[in-house]
Amino acid sequence: MNRLNLPENIIRFRHEKRLTQEELADFMGVTKASVSKWEKGINTPDLLLLPQLATFFDVTVDELIGYEAQLSSEQIRHQYADLSRDFATLPFADVLEKTRVLAHKYYACYPFLLQLSVLYWNHYMLAGTEEERRALLQEAVGWCDRIVENCSDVGVCSDAVVLRAGLYLQLGKAAEAIEELEPSADPSRLSGQNGTLLVQAYQLSGDAEKARSYAQAKQYLDLLNLIGDAILDLSLDERNIEHCEETIRRIKGVMELYHLDTLHPNVAAQFQFQSAIVYAVNGREEEALAALRRFEKCIDKLFEPEQSGLHGDGYFNQLEAWIDRLPLGSMAPRDKSFIRQSLREALVYPAFDSLKEKEKFQKLVYRLTEGGGENA
Repeated sequence: MNRLNLPENIIRFRHEKRLTQEELADFMGVTKASVSKWEKGINTPDLLLLPQLATFFDVTVDELIGYEAQLSSEQIRHQYADLSRDFATLPFADVLEKTRVLAHKYYACYPFLLQLSVLYWNHYMLAGTEEERRALLQEAVGWCDRIVENCSDVGVCSDAVVLRAGLYLQLGKAAEAIEELEPSADPSRLSGQNGTLLVQAYQLSGDAEKARSYAQAKQYLDLLNLIGDAILDLSLDERNIEHCEETIRRIKGVMELYHLDTLHPNVAAQFQFQSAIVYAVNGREEEALAALRRFEKCIDKLFEPEQSGLHGDGYFNQLEAWIDRLPLGSMAPRDKSFIRQSLREALVYPAFDSLKEKEKFQKLVYRLTEGGGENA
């Protein structure tokens, strides 16, 4: 809980009402000297006077005393999991109302506000109209604004800046995203070497265990970033089939080498899906179907209980401490039933129009969207 600041708040609220100490004392039935002592922090109002004082200032008792509710990391994860499940099972408007009530209650808990922004980004497409979807994204931008302006935690602020840029992109505001990201994302900047330097610093300080753990987490993230960059490369150059095939060949080799279909089936699925799009737009229907089949295998892995969350494997065997420090821990950001719904929308992508009449594609769509199983 943040430091209480009742004396400062009494002064601020009294000034906003343009009242003298004497006028406030008359209303409260106390002496001017008592109000003066409240504002100097010498004495505090009687407990029974706090609701009356709050009512007079038209604020809550929490606002009057300066109480700002905070959540632990575990509580944030629990709240996110509940809301994610609710978005998949309850009426959208009801979950929005619940989310906004929590945002108001914990408006000064900036790590929680950050995760609510992530929650909106992961579920805004459930809104009924484009106008409502844009409004939700803009609401999340507003939360990020508040974090950047008020939070003293550099890490949380940095995450809010990146998240805000992503929300800008979703809103079609490319210029705003560039303005956010360009100063820090330039590959030539020394900040890109901070992870390597930190590993070396841990090693030099004699903390070999921490150096190994951090180095492994960095390698893991570099691997995921490599796949993510390849997905972007395919989307940017999808008509250049020769270049795309070489990208697919190389990345498939990396994915097989690191067993990425089980290590991180989500990012592996994204790569296979983008590969299918490339083949489809170039009229390579059989290759597109083969890529979609690989995509399906990754999704099947994603739905296995032991694979649904973030995890390591026999090689990446020191990720647990790093994963525990993540805001959501190992938890998946979306409920599985919501993933099924997202798959339905993904498989009507225009690039797959030429596949719609093919039996293999129809069966694959059924298995993915209805959970029909391998033999469906």
